[in-house]
Amino acid sequence: MSAPLLIAAVVGGGVLLLMRRLFPRQKAVKLLRYSGENMRGKTVIVTGANSGIGKALAGELLKLRARVIMACRDPRSAEEAAQDIKKQAGPENGEVVIKHLDLASLRSVRNFCEEVTQEESQVDVLINNAGIYQCPYTKTDEGFEMQLGVNHLGHFLLTHLLLDLLKASAPSRIVVVSSKLYKYGHINFDDLNSENNYNKAFCYSQSKLANLLFTLELAHRLEGTGVTVNALTPGIVRTRLGRHIQIPLLAKPLFYLASLVFFKSPLEGAQTPLYLACSPEVEGVSGKCFANCEKEELLPKATDEEAAKKLWDISRRMVGLAD
Repeated sequence: MSAPLLIAAVVGGGVLLLMRRLFPRQKAVKLLRYSGENMRGKTVIVTGANSGIGKALAGELLKLRARVIMACRDPRSAEEAAQDIKKQAGPENGEVVIKHLDLASLRSVRNFCEEVTQEESQVDVLINNAGIYQCPYTKTDEGFEMQLGVNHLGHFLLTHLLLDLLKASAPSRIVVVSSKLYKYGHINFDDLNSENNYNKAFCYSQSKLANLLFTLELAHRLEGTGVTVNALTPGIVRTRLGRHIQIPLLAKPLFYLASLVFFKSPLEGAQTPLYLACSPEVEGVSGKCFANCEKEELLPKATDEEAAKKLWDISRRMVGLAD
């Protein structure tokens, strides 16, 4: 055996072994089936709907006759995705609307919400799906650490500015996409913006924990309004979310092959947010987290009501909401 082949075999075996340890093969995901009329007449906003889970979710909602607003940073990518899902959904399905939304810019968030409130008579479901994962240290337009800014603060402001419309559309739902990686973070209130130290893995976990604490506090504040909010952890899904992760060139093909075995497809990853958006089983349920369409038990740090309230107050100030 030549040296290059031997090296490839050793590296490949190591990658596969590592993948088996890190990502035990997930059980097969049952694809949901709802009536074609399930979402007729309902308007659903999906952030990050141009790829991955968001695109798969938008496609499934379209098949259910929903009016899907694809809220995306890249209009060209969104248009390509829209054409793709419309083709897959076939004729006589729902409607697709593309609107620009850059969650790394609070001005963009405000412009998006102003446009939606002026043009839409109702919003039945808001799905906070878009995210960024372990990027190099960068800042949003307002100077926030990028992962905190996009994953938490952008969606925090987005949700707040659409609450009146969601309340007027009740019963309505808010769905928040978090991650099981929340387990490896905590809310660093002393350096929330990571000015003193930046660890990209920690900052992602912190932002995903913030999603769960936001869901917890928002659920309390929405009691009696007819608006529910629930979070979910989709599991490990084959998406572009990990584009900032550096994988050795030799290992990339092997990593890709391993991902086909150990990771969920985007459509499989979209099943739990679809369940939370559509299913009558969760009507009236609020403040919970789900995985694989079932309630998930969270660690105590994700159900800390004092931390959730503190983060809420700080987040309001950071995004410029009046007291």
